[in-house]
Amino acid sequence: MLYCLLPGCLSAVDAQPKPTGVESMSQYTVACYYFPNYHVDPRNEARHGKGWTEWELVKQAKPRFVGHRQPRKPLWGCTDESDPAVMARKTDAAADHGIDVFIFDWYYYDDGLFLERCLERGFMKAPNAGRLKFALMWANHDWYDIHPATLAHPPELLHPGTITPETFERMTDYIIETYFTHPSYWTIDGCPYFSVYELHTLVKSFGGVDAVARAVARFREKTRAAGFPGLHLNAVSWGVQLLPGETAVDNPEALIQRIGFDSVTSYVWVHDAPLPQFPETPYADMIKKIEAVWRRNVNRFGVPYFPNVTMGWDSSPRCNQDNAFGNTGYPFTSTLGGNTPDAFRNALEKARNFLDIHPNTRKTVTINCWNEWTEGSYLEPDTEHGTAYLEAVRDVFRP
Repeated sequence: MLYCLLPGCLSAVDAQPKPTGVESMSQYTVACYYFPNYHVDPRNEARHGKGWTEWELVKQAKPRFVGHRQPRKPLWGCTDESDPAVMARKTDAAADHGIDVFIFDWYYYDDGLFLERCLERGFMKAPNAGRLKFALMWANHDWYDIHPATLAHPPELLHPGTITPETFERMTDYIIETYFTHPSYWTIDGCPYFSVYELHTLVKSFGGVDAVARAVARFREKTRAAGFPGLHLNAVSWGVQLLPGETAVDNPEALIQRIGFDSVTSYVWVHDAPLPQFPETPYADMIKKIEAVWRRNVNRFGVPYFPNVTMGWDSSPRCNQDNAFGNTGYPFTSTLGGNTPDAFRNALEKARNFLDIHPNTRKTVTINCWNEWTEGSYLEPDTEHGTAYLEAVRDVFRP
């Protein structure tokens, strides 16, 4: 994307017909984030020109240091994710390899939707949409122009992440009517799952925690009025300042309790632990740090915790390729090296073992990411490894 929850509501994909095929046989729930900036959107066209998508940054990426793997090349080509046929292919590949849920990074600003065509025109209209569940992670962060970012000028803020309470009411009405009622929407104990990316921005939008709690209560009431037993509200909790304008959340435990979140997870490893070595930090070293994060968080918040596994990290495609590549702040940051399919498989195995011994995880894991090509974290096949990362997911969670 990302530049770079209600008590009483089970962790499995439940309360709706199970998908057919091998994916219905697992005791685990594997939810994979999806970043939808690989289709034409009017806001992007107004900024970057007709027909622009983030594939342009993928194609222009260059190696920035010895041994740097760039450019990454998608095996399926630079496809249009707003095409139902394209999303049908992705859906089959995900379901065939043990993924249960796509959690779409979802954008809604004071002036409305952004990057919604992938979900609404692509996935939801794909003929095989019933093979996967889907859910929303409200990516309520400021949207800066980092496509690409340059060292000469600070990135321009294009769309503020804060919204008015009135916008929140319109937004939640739209969510319930458009998404929650879809037969493939992911529920936990029958409650639609909805995740919030930035807690501090949510609080800022309402001017205080108590006002947020009241707005969330209203969201729950509307969800129940639509025929659901409740709402499952998830918090993406992280404290590493990474993006322009992002700040750490003070006392996230108290925020989560006061607002009434039902579960907590992460989006990507670099939010939970810094990359100490530049230009490349070993993936194996990061796994050790993240295991400590899992252990710290699993009983920290008083609600279920879903650990995250991240495939990789390399935000250099979002840098101006003519600028010097130094450790000067996102997207000019360190990368993860050695994140081979075998190393990723090892991380998945550690996550599975963690799920097995911690019931508070409800055997649910999130994965970053299906297609963060410009942040170097993707499961989609590339020309170097083919489907090896997807096969790792299948082998660990659907043996």
